[in-house]
Amino acid sequence: MLIRQTVVHDDFRTAADMAADSARELTLLRESRIAELVARADCAGPAEVPWHARSFPVLAALAPVMTSPEGEITYPGDPMCLYAALSVPVDSALRSARQGAGTDVPFSDLCPSWGKPPSKVHRLSAEHGLPSQRASTGTSDATVFDPRVWDAEARAELRAELRRHRPRVFLVSTVSPGHRYALEMARIVKQELPDCLVVFGGRHMDETMRYAPAKRSVVLEYSSTLRAIDDRRAEAVVDFCVSGEGQFALDLLMKAIALAMDLDRTRATVGDVVRILRLFGAAGIRVPGNSLVCALDLDTVHAFPVAGEKLDLAALPSPYQGFAIRSRFPVFPLPDGSPARTAHMTVSNACPYHCDFCSESALVVGGLKRFRGSPAETALERLCEYVSYGAEAVFFDDSIFWTGSFPLMREFCALLQAARTAAGPEKLPEGCRRWIVDEGDWRRLRQLQFGCQVTADLLTTLHKEDEVRDLLVALRDAGCTYLYMGIESMSTDVMQHVHKNIRRITDFPWKAKVRTALERIRDAGIPVGSSVLFGLEGETRKTIEETVYEVGRLVDDGLIMLASPNILTYHPATKITRAHGMHDRLDYHSPDIENRPPYIFFEEAFPGVVSRRLTEDDIWFIHEQTATRWGAIRNSAEPEVRKVEAAG
Repeated sequence: MLIRQTVVHDDFRTAADMAADSARELTLLRESRIAELVARADCAGPAEVPWHARSFPVLAALAPVMTSPEGEITYPGDPMCLYAALSVPVDSALRSARQGAGTDVPFSDLCPSWGKPPSKVHRLSAEHGLPSQRASTGTSDATVFDPRVWDAEARAELRAELRRHRPRVFLVSTVSPGHRYALEMARIVKQELPDCLVVFGGRHMDETMRYAPAKRSVVLEYSSTLRAIDDRRAEAVVDFCVSGEGQFALDLLMKAIALAMDLDRTRATVGDVVRILRLFGAAGIRVPGNSLVCALDLDTVHAFPVAGEKLDLAALPSPYQGFAIRSRFPVFPLPDGSPARTAHMTVSNACPYHCDFCSESALVVGGLKRFRGSPAETALERLCEYVSYGAEAVFFDDSIFWTGSFPLMREFCALLQAARTAAGPEKLPEGCRRWIVDEGDWRRLRQLQFGCQVTADLLTTLHKEDEVRDLLVALRDAGCTYLYMGIESMSTDVMQHVHKNIRRITDFPWKAKVRTALERIRDAGIPVGSSVLFGLEGETRKTIEETVYEVGRLVDDGLIMLASPNILTYHPATKITRAHGMHDRLDYHSPDIENRPPYIFFEEAFPGVVSRRLTEDDIWFIHEQTATRWGAIRNSAEPEVRKVEAAG
């Protein structure tokens, strides 16, 4: 065992007895460091300290899931889980860069450098690619490493980026299937820059690391980063882990790192950062949200649980403030046939349904949060901001659009339609006029397309037919040109176990709900994409065949334009993972797991972490049958013929 003890520091959850003394100590520390910076720069005061004298380089990365692009499904879209997590710390750093040093500045002395926010010209010409491919040196985009595929080229590019930027902090966002590659990224960082601090966050952290207040203890799942390090299944190449609603917690950690770093900006030790975090907590500093920051200092884990005021998603800074929109979605075609530049947006953090296989359920995420205040108006203003950044389309990544609230959907659609059809930009609401400032912005807003996710129950049994049809028309008239719906399975034997199928009416089975919902969407003139999930409870070869056939009928009838087959992959915190006895067996850390056919043809699928209800022969069968039956509608590569060696 590597970790000898875990020490919990819960000042961020409770009132500090010595807050006044600690606050004074913190102020004196900041003042002394600022005074030394001023003296070193030989300038008149804190505000005059040049940026180059107080900034230190950082690099953020999105851990990919894939190892080879050939024959595999790529994740479309920007790395929004990373950009969303960076929204608060990037905003704090950009404001600190503008204001200069000072005790009333977010980063009082040293400050992480995220580069300059991209200009409008840069935003309107941005394309995806590795930093060297997109030549974004000098902008914030250069501080994000997003390889999409983990291969020899990506490894070499990461080493080149590390040598170019020499970051003092390396931040990684990872989902569970990308965790093994996140660990490899961290190993490369420590090889190139041993003193660089490595911070892990993302959904894998959220699902595998939490704080239990009643026991004042940290709960680590088998596949968590820290437990893998403790068991020596992974190297100790990670210094900090952040889980939960981590936007403000990550900002707090970055401020502690900045204050712990020597003024020559060469290094900050984990121990020094822990000391500053303890000082922050004792001084009475509190931040919104519920989160957990863990620091690994030699053989000790220092845990800092955070419990602040309820997080308001609408109050968070824009994730695109410092970064260009690079995604292009083919489902949003422009008049010339090219895919539209697509922004991603969320107005809620979780799904209200409780499906046992889903890591987006509110039960797993830790509660459902939405835009508060005037949510529809705020969402419209945020959307106009994205349009000003060059967005030609917006996809709402919420598990269910507006968590399924018809009143909020109707209000948002009415506001957006009014904005798109206004007599001119001067007629827009004040919050929108600040973003729609030229003819290009106005044209993109008028022509804006958007898409979102719905469910079959939402469009059938939960509302009257006329209400559903009226809502679909409102969506269409507001610019909705694409809906995405999770079909999951077309077998009653499977769907009886799925909470998404919440109104189980004998004479209205799931497959009838799906068809009815799709027919209503078609009548409104909105194209539909769908996902199908194989390997749920009750799955057999017979139910697989039934689902492939029934989805094929939907394709034949023109009810769906896209069908994405998926294999159930065990997420660490889901109920089905425990029900199938996999919670202490998930290998999301070994670097040498061969991701091979047929697994590579499905998102997130790896040997050893897919449904125990499926054999490898079943997975081949699903790949081949969906490719044959669904044809070009299937969202995947061309089918590969199974290689079977002849006997003898």
